[in-house]
Amino acid sequence: MQVRGYQIGVQSWCFRTYKTTGDVIAAVKACGLDALELCGIHVEVENPVAVDNTLRLYRDAGISLTSFGVNGFGADAERNRLVFELAKKAGITAISADIDGNVLGMLEDLCNEFDIKLAIHNHGRKHHLGSLDALHRFFSKTSHQIGLCLDTAWMLDAGENPVAVAEMFADRLYGLHVKDFIFGRDGAAEDVVVGTGNLNLPALFDTLRKIDFHGYVTLEYEGNVDNPVPSVQQCVNELKKL
Repeated sequence: MQVRGYQIGVQSWCFRTYKTTGDVIAAVKACGLDALELCGIHVEVENPVAVDNTLRLYRDAGISLTSFGVNGFGADAERNRLVFELAKKAGITAISADIDGNVLGMLEDLCNEFDIKLAIHNHGRKHHLGSLDALHRFFSKTSHQIGLCLDTAWMLDAGENPVAVAEMFADRLYGLHVKDFIFGRDGAAEDVVVGTGNLNLPALFDTLRKIDFHGYVTLEYEGNVDNPVPSVQQCVNELKKL
């Protein structure tokens, strides 16, 4: 599905209780989508044969893989390489990532070797890379091989306007998680259908065009864990209104 010229994928984490690739494929199609950001719970990264089989099933079903993640990168050099190998096989150009800052050299080398970028996923006010200050400091230490996967809901959680943040990091914005929150009196976040909470969807997509964004766009809804498809369908309907 295209929205204002952007292919919309869905994060496979939305379907985290679904155990087989066939189940995930059925869910993606039921939502009216044909693209997926694959999460590690739905592929055996350490098993190259299983990876090949999983990627084949998605290809045969007509579902393109737009990214992989959110993937943690630490000191395990072998596993880091396997993640990049999976992304290369899938034709993925930017991996959603949570990064240990102590291994930046290793990761930048892998980015250069595979010609694949890493996109930091901000995960709210309690995350080590969830604030604007933390992101600015982090990017000052890295090349443009490492940028941002802007999660709009978690940026709201950090007290920021995700639309303004998209423009702020325009030259480092490689991916987007379109997600929406409302907040209780105690500050606790609750997933809602995108565009019905605090996220200004039209302004977000206006800004993406303004900054000439060319990264991946992933719809994410984490509520209704056991039966997520109806809510994801509602999110798709809100996006279609754009």
